[in-house]
Formats: sequence, C-alpha cells, structure tokens
Amino acid sequence: MTPQPNPQVGAAVKAADRAHVFHSWSAQELIDPPAIAGAEGACFWDYDGNRYLDFTSGLVYTNIGYQHPKVVAAIQEQAATMTTFAPAFAVEARSEAARLIAERTPGDLDKIFFTNAGADAVEHATRMARLHTGRPKVLAAYRGYHGGTHQAINLTGDPRRWASDTGTAGVVRFWAPFLYRSRFYAETEQQECERALQHLEDTIVFEGPQTIAAIILETVPGTAGIMVPPPGYLAGVRALCDKYGIVFILDEVMAGFGRTGEWFAADLFDVTPDLLTFAKGVNSGYVPLGGVAISGKIAETFAKRPYPGGLTYSGHPLACAAAVATINVMAEEGIVEHAANLGAQVIEPGLRELAERHPSVGEVRGVGMFWALELVKNRETREPLVPYNATGEANAPMAAFGAAAKKHGLWPFINMNRTHVVPACNITETEAKEGLAALDAALSVADEHTA
Repeated sequence: MTPQPNPQVGAAVKAADRAHVFHSWSAQELIDPPAIAGAEGACFWDYDGNRYLDFTSGLVYTNIGYQHPKVVAAIQEQAATMTTFAPAFAVEARSEAARLIAERTPGDLDKIFFTNAGADAVEHATRMARLHTGRPKVLAAYRGYHGGTHQAINLTGDPRRWASDTGTAGVVRFWAPFLYRSRFYAETEQQECERALQHLEDTIVFEGPQTIAAIILETVPGTAGIMVPPPGYLAGVRALCDKYGIVFILDEVMAGFGRTGEWFAADLFDVTPDLLTFAKGVNSGYVPLGGVAISGKIAETFAKRPYPGGLTYSGHPLACAAAVATINVMAEEGIVEHAANLGAQVIEPGLRELAERHPSVGEVRGVGMFWALELVKNRETREPLVPYNATGEANAPMAAFGAAAKKHGLWPFINMNRTHVVPACNITETEAKEGLAALDAALSVADEHTA
C-alpha cells in the first residue's frame, strides 16, 4: 500500500531531522536525507507519494521485507507480556531464539552469545579468540567490513577505517582472493585460490603463528563487493587455522540468514568456523540484535573461567521474539529456498543479460539474493567507472547512475564503482523483473561515461 501524499508532514519530519539528528558516515551539512512515510514488503515510499523498490534491503538486513505481519504480531505479543529483562536470567524468547539459531549454524556452533548488532558481535568474537589462545594479533582482509566500533573498524579494510586507525589494534592485513582484480597475477580461479592461500600462509609465518589469535573473514564479503570466494579457499583457510592453532572467525552479519540462498553462507562451502558472527537478517532488523555462535572448544574455555564481557541488552526479549518469529517465517514460507531459486533463475540471468548490452558493466558476481555489478569505464582495461573512494565531481558518473535509478522507481545500493542487487529475500519474480528493468535504464546513463 502507498498512502496519500502529505508533503507538509514530510517537511516537518525533514526539518526536525536536519535540526537534531546526527547521521553516521556523513558530513552533516552535505547530506539531504529523504523523509520516509512508510514501507511494506520490498518497497518504501516518501511523503510526496514516490514509491521505490528497495534493492538495498535497508542496509542489507530486511531479508523478509518490511512489516511482515507475523513478526510485527510477535513483537506486539512479547511487548504485552515482557518488554525487557536482564540478561542474567533464562527468558523464553531468549532461550528459543538461541535454540533456533544453534539448530541452523554449521557444525558444533551451539552456544549463542547475544549482542545488540554486528559490530559488537565482532568485538566479542575477537575478544573470545584472544582469551582462548592467549595471543594478541588478528588477521583481517583488505576488502572487508566488520563494523563501526573500535575493534571492528580497525578490522575493516575499506576507507571508513582510516580516520580511526592508529595502528595499535593488533590487526594485520592480508589480501583475500578476488580474481577480477587479482593481486596475485592469477588467470584462473584455481590459481587465485592457491596463490591467495600461499600469501596468507606466508603472512602467518612472517608474523609468527604464536602471536596470531584469529583470522576473520566475511564468508562472502558484502559492502566490499560481494566477491564469492573460489572453491577450496575457505577450506584452505580452515586448514591453515588448524595447522597453526589459530581461531577461524566467519563474519556472517550480512551474508547470513538466507541472503546467499543458504541459512549461512558457510554452508555453500561446507566449512565450519570456530566462531560465527551474525546480526541483520536474524530478525530482519526489526529490533536490533546480533550475536556470536561459539564452538564447543571455545565454549569450554569459559566453562569454569568467567567470560569478561557482556551487554545490558544482551538477548533483549523484544529482539529475540522478533528473531524467533523471523526464523519461523523463513522456514514456513521457504524464504531461503526462494532466495536461491529466484537468484539462479531470474536475478543472475537478468544481470548477465544486462552486462551483455551495457559496456559500463565489467563483471557480474554473486549468489542467491546477493549480487554486485562492477561498473567500469573500459572493459578491456577494467578501469573503474569512478576512482577508489571518489567524492564530489570525481564521483559524478555514479551519482548520475543513482539518480537515474531513483527516477525509475528503484532505490539502488551504491558503493564506490559498484551497484549491489540485494533486495528482500522474499521479493516476488514480478518485483525482481521490475527492478532489473529500472537497472537497465540507469545503466544507460552509466554507459555515457565509458570510453
């Protein structure tokens, strides 16, 4: 549904926002946040009556879409019985959420530590790894994002880290595989995998294995570009961790809960980490929730030794009730399977067809409801459509692409020279094709900037 336009209310909402809200990752006087009137399913609309198909899923978290009635009802029911309770107690919603998550995590990741979001899940996962091993360093990839808190932002590999990076967080960086822009002069996926693993082992050896607590990777990197790792890579990282006694952490904050067409992306590669972080899709972002799924051997470290960490709202009943309802809805409605099937049968073929016709598309990559288009000036040289971390006039081609998408009713996910296709995992085939048609029109604008 789209309510009647009400520009006067929209203007008041915008005025209050501009007067009082301090927005993340932004120069406050250079932004113009739209005032949103409502959302439902895969769409949202503003107070002027403009409806947008959301190809961002919020920030890649509304995996079941906006306002799913069963999850809304579960939150209302939980609020009527117990709005909140301290984390030291056993509470039904918390216990059931943990049980349902543990049922779906790979291997023996059967203990769940609840956090408020993905960033603090990463904070606690790295703390657990350091305490478990007694070692100080964590290895993280350049092309990765792990959150905005102190440790998480220092583990991050993109420019958002730079302002907060003092070089004192115990982080060592390495290159993960990405054949399209290979750092290893590879020509095939097999070469990329083998050379990336050798590079990682060399990094471990030269840093001193006895100093390394953990290796953290996004199972499928999200914001950095949705680079699905080549066959054998994650299994190779698992083997290196076992060889050197290093904790393997997989960050599934974005890739988890159906986004890749599996409950967890680790299932695509038959790999079990020692710790797995999650958030976002666990309850479609309806109430903030994140967590760490913990293996038996790491849980045993804290069986008789207190874990020195916690949060006031750990396992908040409203958030956990939303998680229970979301997981049950995903199972009942076959949303994970739908994401896999629609991705393979509609999204992937549609994107590859667009790539054939638009010279601005350098590469299509992804899986499930998790896709990226790499936009380039020249397919032969692979020069990005805009420079790395471009702003202002240098970013004009991507800005023009984004404006064109919105003009055609599509809200795009744009990061650097890429647009990501990450709609709700239960988007309909009709909506998916509507979004692809809007992308087609917007890419014609990007084509104007190719050489």
